[in-house]
Amino acid sequence: MSLAITGLERRYEDFSLGPLDLTVEPGVTAVLGPSGSGKSTLLSLIAGFESPDDGRITVNGRRLEGLPPEDRSVGMVFQNYALFPHLSVQENLEFGATAETTVEETAAMLEIGELLDRSPGTLSGGEAQRVALARALVSEPAVLLLDEPLSSLDAPIRRRLRLELRDVLTDLSIPIVYVTHDQEEAAIVGDRLAVLDEGRLVREGPVESVFERPKSAFVAEFLGIENVVPASLRETTDAGAVVEAGSMTLRTTDTPPDGPIAVAIHPAAIDLCGDPDRADGNVLDCTVRRVLTHHTDATVVLGCGEQTLTAALDRNDAARLSVGQRCQAGVDPAAVHLTTRDR
Repeated sequence: MSLAITGLERRYEDFSLGPLDLTVEPGVTAVLGPSGSGKSTLLSLIAGFESPDDGRITVNGRRLEGLPPEDRSVGMVFQNYALFPHLSVQENLEFGATAETTVEETAAMLEIGELLDRSPGTLSGGEAQRVALARALVSEPAVLLLDEPLSSLDAPIRRRLRLELRDVLTDLSIPIVYVTHDQEEAAIVGDRLAVLDEGRLVREGPVESVFERPKSAFVAEFLGIENVVPASLRETTDAGAVVEAGSMTLRTTDTPPDGPIAVAIHPAAIDLCGDPDRADGNVLDCTVRRVLTHHTDATVVLGCGEQTLTAALDRNDAARLSVGQRCQAGVDPAAVHLTTRDR
C-alpha cells in the first residue's frame, strides 16, 4: 500500500504548489512548512476537495484525480474535527462506517466506548480528537490525512496526546500524511518528514536524517537549528572539509554541496562543560553573553569572535557560567553540517 504523488501542480494567482513528487509508504509522513507553504493545499488535492492543474495521485496504482472525495478511500481528520453536532458520538462513527463491527472495534482501540452516547458538544478537546480519528478510521481508508489535529489544544494536553496519537498511528498499516506546524510534534509522531517552502518540496526523508542533515539553510533554521552561518570552503580533506564561517574556522566530516554554503550546528552539539580541547574537535574561544534558564535546561548565548552561537545546556551546568565569562566551546566535526545557502 502506497500513496504516490507525481508532478503534482496547483496554480493560483498569487501562489503555486509544485511540481511536487512524493511517495508515502505505510507509516506517518509528517509535512512541515511555514504558513502559506502549501500544506493544506496538498491535503485538499489528495482528498479531492480541489483538483490539480497537472500531475497524478495514485494509491496502489489507482489514480485518484477526477474522483469525488467519497470514492477515493481517503480518511481525513480536520483541524477543528468537524464532528456533526446534531449526532451522538455513536452516530458520528456510524455515518461513514463500513460495518457495525468496525465501529465497536475502533471505539475499543481508541478507548472511547464510554463516549458513544455523548454529544460532540460535551467532549473535551482530547476526547473530540479521538472521536474524529475514530470517525476517519471506521471507513477503513486506504490513506489517512490529518490536518494539524492537535493545534487547537492547550500545550500540556497536546504534549500528552501526541504520544497517544503516535501509538495509535503506529498500529495502522496504511500511508498517513500528518500536517503540522510544530517541529517537535512532527519528530515525535512522524516516521518521515517532508518540508514544504513556497509550494516546493525542499527536503524529505527519515526524521533523524532530516533533523541531522537539513541540506539547506532554510530547512535548518525552520527545524530549529539556531546556529546557521554563511561559510566559504577553505580546503577539502580526506575526512571532509575545512570551512571559514565568519571569524570561525571549522572542520567538518561533511562533503561540501555545490554552490554557496552555510554551516548548521545544533545548540545541543556545543560542548562547554566537558573537555573541548580534544584532538578531533573544533575549539572556539567564546564569551558568555546571556544565560537563559528554563525548567530543566538552559540556553547560553555565546560571542565567538564576530559570530553569535547558541548552546543548549543542562540547567546545573549553565548555573556555573556568568555573563562576560571567557570559555571554550567544543564542537565535534561530525556535528558541523554543511548546507546550501539558498532556500
